[in-house]
Amino acid sequence: MAATPKRLYKGTAGTTSSTAYTVPANTTTIVKNIVLTNKTGSAATATITIAGIEIVNNYSVNANDTVVIDLSLVMQAAETITVLSGTASAINIYISGLEGA
Repeated sequence: MAATPKRLYKGTAGTTSSTAYTVPANTTTIVKNIVLTNKTGSAATATITIAGIEIVNNYSVNANDTVVIDLSLVMQAAETITVLSGTASAINIYISGLEGA
């Protein structure tokens, strides 16, 4: 399997859970890094669900702070990543990984 580095998601999480990434057919994805940035003056929470499991659950990010989470999670075809913030327009999320067929 040739692994291709890929940005899986970048954006600002909303207050309703939304799909950020879906593994393409016949593909395996490895999630390598999640960056959470709170761009507001108050603490805000983020939840990231990968393949149906809350990997980051209601995690509080301090005001004007950035948190980097390094990991190595394998996802199969059709599995998803969803993102959610407890505060509107507060948390930027950047997720990177590897895709391979």
